[in-house]
Amino acid sequence: MAEDLIVTRPEGLFCPAGGFYIDPWRPVERAVLTHAHSDHARLGHAHYLAAAPAANVLRTRLGEISLQLLDYGEPLDVDGVRISLHPAGHVLGSAQVRLEHAGRVWIVSGDYKLDADPTCAPFEPVRCDVFVTESTFGLPVFRWQDPVSTFAQINTWWAENAAAGRASVLFGYAFGKAQRVLASVDATIGPIFCHGAVARLNEAYQASGVGLPTWGRVADVVDRAVFARALVLAPPSAQGTGWMRRFGADRDEYSDAFASGWMQLRGARRRRALDRGFVLSDHADWPSLNRAIEASEAQRIVVTHGYAPIVVRWLQEQGKAAEVFATEFGDEESADATPVDDAGAERADA
Repeated sequence: MAEDLIVTRPEGLFCPAGGFYIDPWRPVERAVLTHAHSDHARLGHAHYLAAAPAANVLRTRLGEISLQLLDYGEPLDVDGVRISLHPAGHVLGSAQVRLEHAGRVWIVSGDYKLDADPTCAPFEPVRCDVFVTESTFGLPVFRWQDPVSTFAQINTWWAENAAAGRASVLFGYAFGKAQRVLASVDATIGPIFCHGAVARLNEAYQASGVGLPTWGRVADVVDRAVFARALVLAPPSAQGTGWMRRFGADRDEYSDAFASGWMQLRGARRRRALDRGFVLSDHADWPSLNRAIEASEAQRIVVTHGYAPIVVRWLQEQGKAAEVFATEFGDEESADATPVDDAGAERADA
């Protein structure tokens, strides 16, 4: 029996035939990256391969690395393994890794979503023999509404706060979520300001050709009165810190909210002591997860981080061959992977 194209090793997901890893969590010689979130793209590898649209965000997050880039769909032969990268729809530059060797095709999807997003290429179904899928929101309770409706709710909340002279502080992941919100809200309601961690990723997006409305840095504002009608985008790590005093010493002077798929769960907003919660995720919900698996036409499904055992059991009940790969990938939905200060510097010790 032929060896699997992907196996698990202490360093990460390894391709024995090609001698490279996909999103490894320990330092390796050759790393193929699905995207630039910190649980998938880590420092310390000798050489990196990623989709071309990810170049600016990767260099923003990892600095000067040895980085080889491929356009979506462009093939590359690595020791007899044909690699190509295909849009995952997760964030800017996110990719599914297609591996072909000895007549077998594997897809490692990384993180993905099927919903429309103006800041990244849409998910592209790719047929394969084995489909490696995430399961971050792999429960039937997770079902996203149309993003258009969600952004209408955000706009209404912002407009009501602006009319009352309150700042609208919206927490969301600094990379991907913040830029999606920025590109999708009604920028005519008022000015938009961003935490430093969000700002540096905005700049990487704009340098990559992604259109964003006019925005400013919170740190550059001298007169806090300008926040009275503003939308402020900040990472979750800013909640409850002294940084929030910029918008008023009294909670009546601003309203806060969180944009995350976890807002689907009863009590999630209450535990965070937020005024509002908006269900908005850059991951596939339960129906999308199943649609992506079906579209792959894979004979075998390998499930990684999230609700993997539950998804595997569901797939097996549907008559599919399914199993779990244990990984060290995390969940950027619930909080920032690394706390950041307003200058955008990542602080591993905080």
